[in-house]
Amino acid sequence: MEFRLLGTVSVDTFTGPLPLGPAKRRSLLAALLLSANTPVSIARLTDSLWDDTPPLHARSVIQGHVSRLRALLVGADAEAYGVELVTLGDAYVLRLPETLLDAQRFEELLTLARGQRSPADAVLMLKEALSLWQGPALSGAFTGRPLQAAAHSLEESRLATVEQLARAYAALGEHNRAAAVLRAEAVAHPMRESLAAALMTALYRAGRQSEALDWFHRTRRLLADELGIDPGHELADAYALILRGDPGPDGGREAGRNAPEGRSAPDRGPARPSGGDGSDASAHGTERPAGADGGAAAQPPGPSGATGGAPAPAPPRPIPVPSLGGEPHPADLLPRAPRGFQGRSAELAALTRAAAGEAPVCLVTGPAGVGKTALALQWAHRNAAAFPDGRLFADLRGFSDTGEPSLVEVLREFLLALGVAPRRVPESAAAAAALFRSLTDRRRLLVVLDNARHSATVRPLLPGGTDCVTLVTSRHRLEGLIASDAARPVPLDILEPSDSTALLAGVLGEDRVLAEPVAARRLAELCGGLPLALRVTAARLAGRPGWTLAGLADELADERSRLTYLDVDDTGVSAALRLTVQQLPQDAVHQLARLGHHPGSHFDPHTAAALAGTDPVVATAALERLAAAHLVTEAAPGRWVLHDLVRLYARGMDPEGGRVALTGVLDHYIATALAAADTAEPGGEPCFVLPEGYRRPAAVRDFVDRPTAMNWLAAERDDLALAADAARTAGLHDRAWRIILLQWPQVVWRVRDNWSPLLELALDSARALDDAYAESRVLNLLGWVLTEEGRAAEAIALLERSPALARQAGDRLGEATALINLAVVHAEQGELDTALEDCGRAVGLAREEKDAHTEMLALQHLARMQLTANRPHEALASVRTALDLGPEHEEVARRVLLLTTSGEARLSLGEENDGIELLDRAAGEAERAGYDEGAVRALQALLRVTAEPEYRKRYEEAVRRLTDDG
Repeated sequence: MEFRLLGTVSVDTFTGPLPLGPAKRRSLLAALLLSANTPVSIARLTDSLWDDTPPLHARSVIQGHVSRLRALLVGADAEAYGVELVTLGDAYVLRLPETLLDAQRFEELLTLARGQRSPADAVLMLKEALSLWQGPALSGAFTGRPLQAAAHSLEESRLATVEQLARAYAALGEHNRAAAVLRAEAVAHPMRESLAAALMTALYRAGRQSEALDWFHRTRRLLADELGIDPGHELADAYALILRGDPGPDGGREAGRNAPEGRSAPDRGPARPSGGDGSDASAHGTERPAGADGGAAAQPPGPSGATGGAPAPAPPRPIPVPSLGGEPHPADLLPRAPRGFQGRSAELAALTRAAAGEAPVCLVTGPAGVGKTALALQWAHRNAAAFPDGRLFADLRGFSDTGEPSLVEVLREFLLALGVAPRRVPESAAAAAALFRSLTDRRRLLVVLDNARHSATVRPLLPGGTDCVTLVTSRHRLEGLIASDAARPVPLDILEPSDSTALLAGVLGEDRVLAEPVAARRLAELCGGLPLALRVTAARLAGRPGWTLAGLADELADERSRLTYLDVDDTGVSAALRLTVQQLPQDAVHQLARLGHHPGSHFDPHTAAALAGTDPVVATAALERLAAAHLVTEAAPGRWVLHDLVRLYARGMDPEGGRVALTGVLDHYIATALAAADTAEPGGEPCFVLPEGYRRPAAVRDFVDRPTAMNWLAAERDDLALAADAARTAGLHDRAWRIILLQWPQVVWRVRDNWSPLLELALDSARALDDAYAESRVLNLLGWVLTEEGRAAEAIALLERSPALARQAGDRLGEATALINLAVVHAEQGELDTALEDCGRAVGLAREEKDAHTEMLALQHLARMQLTANRPHEALASVRTALDLGPEHEEVARRVLLLTTSGEARLSLGEENDGIELLDRAAGEAERAGYDEGAVRALQALLRVTAEPEYRKRYEEAVRRLTDDG
């Protein structure tokens, strides 16, 4: 058995590929394989299967796909291969040996190839890796945004492997083979400059100089026509190499250089860091060779160029640098490259794109500990050759206990590095900044400004040259810098699981991680993909070789001590977050502290306001400040999330405020769910009286129509369940059962969507209160759900207790509802007389209480039972009475069921035309409202009396919506 992602998503067996079915099922398989052996939540699967707002029954669709996929795997004897698709709470995990996954074998071959000393051995492994690809990654799947990103990442890895194979061929002197490998990809990706540059070099080394030059001009025209830009440094350097007629092989490409190996050293003076062409500058620093600033690309080849000789060198040009008594020279203040750097290929590519153009300012932003500095330094070292005049670095300490350095301090360090004599450095920041801009006007220089807190701090440090690149990192979004200097943001997020485990392996060694792969993934998950947390974890393990990864994972699993374990010496997650938080205004600090006590996975301004005891306007402003500092993330418009480690830190900021925050958010959920239920099913009796001590929120969300209300209930289902569980844990049982019961419109609408476990929790809370009213109300809904799930015996055992409990509580309408639900179970058991009697009593109780809503419900079920008892006239009378009780727009589901019963009664009386008309009307109303179960019921009745193709088609579409595509 083999699982494929590198091409069409498929599962190959000895008997052929498994019939996976629709694209969304392939998408689900792809999402599970991309996180193999790691739980994937329903929410993440939903994002992978739908680009836009998912349907109300997305969970049911996913469950249907999982069920079919599991059946396919079982049928293919997957267990024999160690493959199992299991459910873990609200997530699914596809367990399998990673050797069965082509993407994993691809990565393993790349790792082996990188470790080979012999280029010939590397070629064999790289070719084997590329042979695993059978087309574009994740083909045949519907790729939502997460899958699109994964497919792009896989494709980037493939292209990088092609370039690596070409370099291995070049090391063997097989330049024609390198050119052949690169040409196909360069044609397919004509604007990928690294491919074009590599192909040009390979063609030139193979003695095909005219083809190489032609490829440069073709690419240059394409970049100008399509993007309006000039070739980047890499392409220009390859062009310059060809024009110089360099004879040697490309020996330093991986280090970002195109200089030939073995070139004799010039005798003009001592060697020093040079430009991208590998040539040396004057010992006095007053001249540099043509091409060091791109000039070589503009020089036409000399006469010898026609016969393959080297072009005549252009005369050196002076640099317009003021004479300040010092000697300008290529400065390098850059710290060493980060060790154990993993992943980030997409972000590195984004930085390269951002660095194109004129005097670009690249802005790397992200939360504390996400690896912004590491990314900036990695990119700077990889692209060293693009900056022959030097690389400057300053830590602006915007988030440090020691405070920020003054502008004069930073500028003085820069000017000294550029060769200005100490006595010539201006004393004022304005004058120093002006001199810095002047000195950098004609240079190709990289300036890295790390840990900036304000846009105003960065602006005076921007170099003056159009060929200079400025790279800024910050925990803030620095939108002012984007507005004033067209800074190009490159946001940085957490690491993917595979990169997280690779980072651990880089510190601990691959053997130790491979010995405990599941524990390594669990550690990566507990660290939340945050590089700082991963490095601290790896450091703790590296110093304790006797510890197991699983043992540390067990300790990190305890949320109470997790942050303690993620601190080592003076470095850790808590310290990094503290430095960010101390820069915030007090209202944002208060909001963050209260967010730490949120029981759910996401929040909107209303939820945030309820937690903090403010209003949504104030909460929105605080959330914006927190987002600017990358402490919260806006996952969708108006929908915010906290990283797990930020949540734990925030919870510790105000431990005493936990109960107040929890009570506030529980009351917010009760108020909002009440508003949603009232909008979704208007006219109904409230589910309950409000709990003691209930505090109405400052503002309650308004629902304009039924779909909006139902969408909110569906979207918040998981968080409402988490809130109820938190309420039970805190002993707030009076809130817990109410929050669960308020979801009844969704329960009715999607009755087979596994509601019974949640309702059983509500029943536990009601019994913990010894509250007959609460217990009866919960039993009514739970008993009905169990009936619909086909668990009649359990339903009867519960429902038989409910009427007496309701009477004990003086809840006559609750008693009526209990009798209705009990009647439904008796009818299903064939006890029609008992069922009719119970339903009749329920109608009487509802009329005595003058509650049309409950009476209509009782009549709906009474009509169905009368029809089952072959009393169609009585059924029609009950339907007419029910429909006369309320306006036609009330409760679409109930109205559809009444019309369906009426239509079936007409058919029983031989009135076929009237019956078909009523059933068609019921099906149409159900389809327009999205009530697929009602549509299926009405269309099933129609198909029993007519073979009309249209009804068959509509029936099949309704069934498919319920099970497959959504």
